[in-house]
Amino acid sequence: MNPPRAKAGDTVTVQASDADCDPRYGRNARVQVIVTDAAGAKVINTTAPMNDAGGFAYTFEVPLQAAIGDAAVEATPYGIDWCDDTGRNNRAGAAATLERVSCAARIETLGITR
Repeated sequence: MNPPRAKAGDTVTVQASDADCDPRYGRNARVQVIVTDAAGAKVINTTAPMNDAGGFAYTFEVPLQAAIGDAAVEATPYGIDWCDDTGRNNRAGAAATLERVSCAARIETLGITR
């Protein structure tokens, strides 16, 4: 995330590189971005374009109503079973070999200041 600290009205970009595991999210893949402020309010909850390999960049302005303090920024593939903890790949077909990964949500911290 760039920058890691920002004021209300500042521009912040959250991004991810392509995955090495060929996830095959599809041509119209989306990522859901949720920003929860220090008071627990979801001040951003939207989707943005994501490429087939999971790479994306989403830029937003820190909302004026966001509480001062550490906000949680979470970005996950939207509308698909992105956590393949069932032992089968629901996107790539039966011939795919799976690698188990952690299904824990990755949350980055954005420090919101005055």
